[in-house]
Amino acid sequence: MRVRSITTLTMALLLVLPLTRGHAVLTIEITEGVEGALPIAVVPFAWDGQTVPPQDIAQIISDDLARSGQFGPLARSDLLATPQSGADVRYANWKASGVDHLVIGRLRAMGPGAFVVQFQLFDVFKETQLVGYSFPATAEQLRQVAHSISDIIYEKITGTPGAFNTRIAYVSALVNAENQRRYVLQVSDADGHNPKTVLSSEHPLMSPSWSPDGNRLAYVSFEKRNPAIYVQTIKTAQREKISASRGINGAPVWSPDGTRLALTLSHKGSPDIFVLNIGTRRLQQITRSRAIETEPAWMPDGRSLVFTSDRSGAPQLYQQSLDGGRARRLTFEGKYNASATVSADGARVAMVHGDKGRYRIAVLDRDTGALRVVTDGTLDESPSFAPNGSMIIYATHGTGRGVLGAVSVDGRMKQRFSLAEGDVREPVWSPFSR
Repeated sequence: MRVRSITTLTMALLLVLPLTRGHAVLTIEITEGVEGALPIAVVPFAWDGQTVPPQDIAQIISDDLARSGQFGPLARSDLLATPQSGADVRYANWKASGVDHLVIGRLRAMGPGAFVVQFQLFDVFKETQLVGYSFPATAEQLRQVAHSISDIIYEKITGTPGAFNTRIAYVSALVNAENQRRYVLQVSDADGHNPKTVLSSEHPLMSPSWSPDGNRLAYVSFEKRNPAIYVQTIKTAQREKISASRGINGAPVWSPDGTRLALTLSHKGSPDIFVLNIGTRRLQQITRSRAIETEPAWMPDGRSLVFTSDRSGAPQLYQQSLDGGRARRLTFEGKYNASATVSADGARVAMVHGDKGRYRIAVLDRDTGALRVVTDGTLDESPSFAPNGSMIIYATHGTGRGVLGAVSVDGRMKQRFSLAEGDVREPVWSPFSR
């Protein structure tokens, strides 16, 4: 078997966060698929152990690839064989079934709680192995190993990094038997599994934002009745109050280099955009207007911000350099465009687009200026790009309560994330693991 071993890199990817276990897994439903997805077969992994395997690695990989919208994995009932090594692969049979690529693997028990996961990816029509790896893992790390394998497969075939081994942060709200509402800031894997509680409060929590290294979250808390911005280290739960000035303290978002926060403050009057240097606490005012200026989003170079302003009479998106000068209006189509998020390459801006009483997610191509509406809800909000720019997660409504949606940037692939009970809002996708 031709496989390569990943040791230091693997362990960096597979750190398990010592957080409080969350309430429930987010359940994902694919509500609209993509015609013409690449056919791929993911064969159940061979198992070298005495009991039932602790995770179905192949199923996790298959689910990941299906959720991307780029791949159409064969159902297990349609698999014509279950090869366990490269020598077992009969390319002619897989060609006849119309499969472009084939994934096989093995999960081997190495001792109490210790495993090795091996996989191989084959190009069926070229009759060659494209890639193969071997991963050491504990039982708790097996899902993350599966996501890492999905990332490798996705990138090898599409040329774009996969975003399966990433996380999402979100706020869930539950009402107890005494009709008291509790807000919980949670972090889970990108597929909704392994939810962990970062903070639980009787008061609203809003606007979570990931630091570029994925180690901290900034958020707004109303625990002292007035809004304040906190930064919390996820692994240790240590947190620090960053801003609690008079009036609004809202919409914190990390700069690409992780040294600053852009935020909305109103202590000087109307809400304006400011940038706070976290180390020196120096505060730089970016906008100065009698209009409402809010919801900043960084451009990837860290030199300018996109934000929402009603200076034209209705909410629209503008871009402002940190060095000053006039703000440049970005959106003109429709009477409402707000809540910007910028893709990691800066090529696209997603937003909430209002038209005829409906609020949906739209994507602006910055090169062409073309605006594409990609969701079909009536009250969609809080968009956040996946770190590879392929998907957007957002908040919406379903069956009378708050749920999350995810949509491909072209609008063809749609998913819904929901909890068994309660609302879930304010999603934000993590950066790539470092």
